[in-house]
Amino acid sequence: MNALLRLVGARMEDQRKLFLMAPVFFVCGIAEMLNYNSFMTLFNQRFGSEYLPYVYAAEAVILPLEAWLLAWLAAKLPKPKLMRVMFGMLLGIVAACTALLIVLAMLKADARWFYPVLFIASSFVVRQQTILLWSLAVDLCPTQQAKRLMPLFVGAATLGGVAAGLLAQLISLVWGPEAIYAAGLALLLIAWPNYRRVIATYLVPLSLKLAASGGDNAQEETISAGAVFKQALRSPFLLTVILLMTFMPGLYFLMEYEFLNVARESTGSEQQFSRYFGLVTTVLFILAFLLQLISGKLMAKLGASHMLTVISAIYVLSFGGAALFIDSAAALPVISLGYMLLYLLLYYTAEPSYQLFFKTLPLAQRDSYRYAAQGIAASAGILIGAALQFMHAGLGVSWTMLSIVGLIGAVLLLLLAWYGRRLYMRELVRSVSTMSAADMAESVEEISRSSEALAEVKKLLKHPLASAKEIALQIIGRLQNPKDLPELLPLLNDDHYRIRIEALRAMNLEQADLQALVKIASFLEDPDDELRIEGVKAIARMKHMEEQAFFFLRQKLLDRHPGVVAESVKAMYSFNRAQSYEACAEVIERILTAGGEAAVYMCRAVAELKLDAYIPQLLNMLGDMHPAARVAAAESLGKLGHAELAPILIDSLPFMDEEMLAASVQAFIAIGPASVEPLLESLPAASPKHWGAAVRALSALMDEDEVRGTLAERGVGRLAELQHAAAYSGSLRAIGRDDLAVLAAMRWQEARKFLFVGLWSVLSRLGDEAAVSHIRTALESDDEETRSNAQEVLAEGFGERRLSQAMAALMELRAPEAGSVIAENAASILEGAKRGNDEWWREMAAAALNDNSGGGGMTSEGLMMSRLNKVVFLKQVPYFGDLSLEELGLIANVAIEETVSDEETLLRRGESHSAMYVIVDGNIELTSVSAAGWEGTIGVLGPGDVCGVTSALDGTPSTVTAQSLLGDAKVLKLSGDDVSRLIRLYPEIGMGLLRASFARIRLLEEMLMRIDS
Repeated sequence: MNALLRLVGARMEDQRKLFLMAPVFFVCGIAEMLNYNSFMTLFNQRFGSEYLPYVYAAEAVILPLEAWLLAWLAAKLPKPKLMRVMFGMLLGIVAACTALLIVLAMLKADARWFYPVLFIASSFVVRQQTILLWSLAVDLCPTQQAKRLMPLFVGAATLGGVAAGLLAQLISLVWGPEAIYAAGLALLLIAWPNYRRVIATYLVPLSLKLAASGGDNAQEETISAGAVFKQALRSPFLLTVILLMTFMPGLYFLMEYEFLNVARESTGSEQQFSRYFGLVTTVLFILAFLLQLISGKLMAKLGASHMLTVISAIYVLSFGGAALFIDSAAALPVISLGYMLLYLLLYYTAEPSYQLFFKTLPLAQRDSYRYAAQGIAASAGILIGAALQFMHAGLGVSWTMLSIVGLIGAVLLLLLAWYGRRLYMRELVRSVSTMSAADMAESVEEISRSSEALAEVKKLLKHPLASAKEIALQIIGRLQNPKDLPELLPLLNDDHYRIRIEALRAMNLEQADLQALVKIASFLEDPDDELRIEGVKAIARMKHMEEQAFFFLRQKLLDRHPGVVAESVKAMYSFNRAQSYEACAEVIERILTAGGEAAVYMCRAVAELKLDAYIPQLLNMLGDMHPAARVAAAESLGKLGHAELAPILIDSLPFMDEEMLAASVQAFIAIGPASVEPLLESLPAASPKHWGAAVRALSALMDEDEVRGTLAERGVGRLAELQHAAAYSGSLRAIGRDDLAVLAAMRWQEARKFLFVGLWSVLSRLGDEAAVSHIRTALESDDEETRSNAQEVLAEGFGERRLSQAMAALMELRAPEAGSVIAENAASILEGAKRGNDEWWREMAAAALNDNSGGGGMTSEGLMMSRLNKVVFLKQVPYFGDLSLEELGLIANVAIEETVSDEETLLRRGESHSAMYVIVDGNIELTSVSAAGWEGTIGVLGPGDVCGVTSALDGTPSTVTAQSLLGDAKVLKLSGDDVSRLIRLYPEIGMGLLRASFARIRLLEEMLMRIDS
C-alpha cells in the first residue's frame, strides 16, 4: 500500500480520504458526462442546435437567480446539511427528467417544449455537481494535502469522462439517449453512500459551530459583484483578468455551436450523433487525462500568466483551423478537434486565472473576488457566446465569416493575455508581502522567469520605505543570484537594522571578493546580537576564501552571546577541517558542562551537526536547573537518535512540566522504532500524565493498524478505568472524608485531561487532524449547543467507533457523581483505588481506609502532617488555589511544619527573610509604619493566610513585622530557594503564585491606606 501511495504521490495519512473520495469523483465523472451527452443529443436532434443562442441567453438570466438561491441556502443551512441537500436536489432534478423522458418515450409523444427545459435543468445539474464535488474536496483537504490529492481527484474524474464516452457509445448501440440519461441517474445513486460517508466522517467535525473560539467563526471580508466590478474599472490588472475569464467561455460557446451544427449535419441520425458524441467524449477525456499528467509541470514551468498566454494561442489556432476548413470535407475532424481543445482548456483556464487572484490579493479578499468575478464572467461569457451564435442563427452570417469573427476574437484574447502578463508581474511584486511562505516560493519562481518583474523588484531596493526594501530583499534572497551582490552591498550601510539583516541573508557570496568579506566581517562586532549571528552565517558561505573566513569565525567562538558562539561552531564545522574541530571542541565542552540557558543554543548546534561525542554532556543536562536547558537537551538527544534516552525520559514523565513533556514526546518520535517497545511496556502501570504522553508518541510511531488494534483498544480500557474512578469522590464523601473527596474529584478531572491528550492523537491518526482540532475546540466552548454538537460527532464514532464513543461518554461527566455511592460499597471501591495505577488515588484511599475520622495524617510523636494532609490544607488556601493536584504535591514536599511560640517574630520589618509562611493554626499579627510615621497593626492573619512571599522570593527587605499573637501558631514554612527552584522546574506553579501575589498586593495596599485614614 505504501508503494502504491508513493507511486501516485500520496502519503499514508491521505489513504482514507483518497479511497473514499476518488470513487465519488470517478462515478460522478461518468454520470456528469452521460447526462451532458444525453441532453445535448436530445436538444440538438429534437429541438435544433440553431436555437442554442436563445437557450444560452435564458441561462445568462437564470444564473444570478441560481446564485441567489444557493447563497440563501448556504446562509440557512450548516455546511454538511447544505452539501447533502444540494446532492439530493441534483438527484431529484435528474430523477424527474429521467421519469419524463421515459414517459414521453413510452407514449411516443413529440413534446418539443420539454427539451429546452431539459437543457437548462441538466446544465444546472452538471455545473453544480462539479462545484459541489470540488468544494467538498477543498473543504476536506488542508493546503499541502490538497496539493497531493487534487491531481488524483482530477485524474479520477477524467477517467470517469473516458468511461462515460465508451459507455455512451455502447448504450447508443441498443437504446437511445434516454437510456444514457437514466444511466447517469443510476451512477449518481451509486455515488451517494460514499458521498454521505465523506460528509459524516470529515465535514461534520470541520463544520462545528465555534462561536466561542472566535477563530473559525471570524467574519470574513465579503465583496459583492458590484464592488468587484467597480474595483476592476479602477484597476487595469483586475479588469484584464475578468475580461480573460469572460472572453474565453464566450469563444468556447461559439466553437461548441459550430461543432454541434457540423456534427448534426455530418451524422445522419440521432443514434449516430449520440455515438459520435460519445467518441468525442472518450477522446476528449483521454486528452484531459494526458494533460493532467503534465499540467502541474507545465504550470510550474510556465507560471499562471504564461499558461494563459499559451491557452490563448491555442484558441487562435483552433479558430484559424475552423476558418480555413469549415466549408471543406475536413470540417468535422478540424472543428471536433478545436471543440475538444477549447472544452479541455476552458477548465484549465480556471486554475491559472484564479492563481492571479490568489497571488495578488490579500487573504481576506481572495474568495470574495474569485466568486464575484466568476459570477460576472459566467453571465457575461454566456451572453457573449449567445450573441456570437446569434450572428449565424438570427442574422444568417456564413460559417466561414463566423469562424473569422471567432479568429479575430481569439487574436484579441491573445493580446489581452500578453498585456495581462505584464500587469500581473507588477502586481505580483507588490503583493509578495501578503503571501504565505508557500505562495511566496511559487511566486518568486515565476518572477525569476521575467526580466520585467526582476527589474520591478530591484527598483524597490531604492524605495524610501523600509518595508518595500525588505520585500525586495526577501525575493532576491530566494533567487540567490551572485550577480546581485554589487547592488546588495550598499544596503549594509542602511540606517534600518532589518534592512541590513535581510541584505546579509539575500547575498550569494560564493564568488565574493576580499573587500566584501571585510565589509561583512565588520558586522561581527555589531552591538546587535542578531546582526552578529547573520554576519557569521554570511561568512560561513564564503567557502572559496576559507583561510580568511576561518580567521574571523574563530574569534567569534568567544562572543558574549551564546547564539553567536553556536552559529560560529556550525560555520566552522562546515569547512570540514581538523583545525576547526579542535577549535570548537573546547568551546562546546565548556558551554555544555556549564549548562543553563546559555547551553540551549549549543545543544541545538550539536544536534544539527550530529555530534554524538557530546551525548554524555547532554544527558547530564537533563537534570539542569534551568527548564530551557533540560528541554533543549531532550530535543537534541532525540534528534541524535540516542535510544538510551527513552527509558530515562519514561521514568521522568509523571514529574515533567508541559514544555518538557512536549519535548520528550518529540524526542521519542525522533528516536524512532527504538522507543516503541519501552513505551508500550510502561503503559499498564503508567500514571495519567505518563500514559497520555506515551500514547502521543506511539500514535506517531506505530502504523495505522497497530494504532487501531493496540492503542485504541488500550484507550478504551483506560477510559473504562477512569469511568470507574468517577466513584472515588463519592466513596470518600460517603465515609466522611469530604476533604479528600474534593481532591479526588480534582484528580479525576486532571486524569481525564491527561488521558485525552493521548487519545486525541489516536483519533487524529485514525481520522483527520483538522477535524480533531475542531472537535476539541468545540468541546471547550462555553456554548452548550456547540459542545453538544461536538459530543454528537464523537458519539457517532469518529475515527475509531469504540474509542470515540467511550470518550463521548466521559465528556458528559463534567464532574464525578458524588451522591451515587452508599457507605456499604465505599470501602470496596476504595480498596480497588489502592490497587490502581495513580499514586494520588492510592494515597487518598489508603488514608481514608486507615483513618476515616478526618484527622488522619498526624503522628503521635510530632503531630506532623502527612503530604496528603498538607495538600488538603493547601488546596483551601486561596494563594495556592490555582495549582493542580500534582503542583500542590510538589509544594507539600518542600513545606516544613513548624510551631511558632506566642509573640515569637516570624518577619521583621526592614530585614530580608529566606522563607514564606502559610498559617495552619493560630494568629499572626502584621505591623508596619505608614508614610506619615504612624506605627500600628495593619491586620491579623489566620489559618489559610500567607506572609513573607515577596521577601522570600526576591530577597528584598520585608515591609512588615509578623509575630504570633494570643498563643502559639502552627505554620508551613516554604524556603524561598525551594519555591524558586519549583518555579524554574514547573513554570505553571509560578503563574499560579503570580496571580495570587497580585491579589495579595492589592489587599496589603488597602490595609496600608487604612492606617493613614
